[in-house]
Amino acid sequence: MSSHHFVKEGQEPALIIANGEACSNDLLGQLLEWSPYVLVLDGAIHRVLDLGIKMDALLGDFDSHDHSLEQLQQQMPVEIVHTPDQNKTDLQKGIEFLIDRGLSAVNIVWATGRRADHNLTNVTDIVRYKKQINIVMLDDYSRIIPLPLQFKKWYAKGTGLSLMPVGTVNGITTTGLKYNLQQEALTIGYRSGSSNEVLDDGFVSIEHQEGDLLLMECRD
Repeated sequence: MSSHHFVKEGQEPALIIANGEACSNDLLGQLLEWSPYVLVLDGAIHRVLDLGIKMDALLGDFDSHDHSLEQLQQQMPVEIVHTPDQNKTDLQKGIEFLIDRGLSAVNIVWATGRRADHNLTNVTDIVRYKKQINIVMLDDYSRIIPLPLQFKKWYAKGTGLSLMPVGTVNGITTTGLKYNLQQEALTIGYRSGSSNEVLDDGFVSIEHQEGDLLLMECRD
C-alpha cells in the first residue's frame, strides 16, 4: 500500500483508520494519496503494518496490544498518543485529537462493519463534532456525513440517499429527492428517511431546524 503526503497539510482532510471492517484497497489508496495526515487507532496497528501504510500518529489506550519499538521501526518518526480515558471510544479520542491539532476536516475508514455495538456507536457519535470539524465516514458501500442545518449538493439522478436521525430531528425540508419532506420529523427507531433517491440530475437541498441528522450516500 502506498504512503501519503502528496499534498500540504491543511489542503485536504486527514485520515483516521479505525478497527472495523476493511474497505477495498482502491478506496483506501485513494484516501491515502490525498491525506496529509494519517492517524491510526491502536486496534488496527497490525493490519496497517501488514499493508505497509505510513502513519503519522498511533492513538489509543494500548491495553490489549503490544507495540514494541521493533514493530514500529519502519514507521519512524511516528507520534505515539496514549489516551487511557475509558469514558470515550478510541474514535472519539482520535477526532478530538485532530480538532486540538487545528485540522478542519477528516475522512474515517474501517469504522463500520464487524461488531454491531461498535458500528452503531461510531456512526452515531460523529454528530457531536459537526460544528468543530468536517467529518466523512466511508466504506465500500456508504459515505456518511453529519449534516449542518442547511445542506446543498449536486447529485446525479438515481443516487441513493438516506436521512438517518440520531434521536429526533425536527423541521426537515428537502428538495430534489424522489420522496421529499416538508417540515417533518424523523426519530430513530420509529421513522427514518432511508432508501430515498435523487429525482433528476441537479442540486439536492436538505434543511432541518433542530436535532442531529446523518446523510448517507449509499450504493449496493
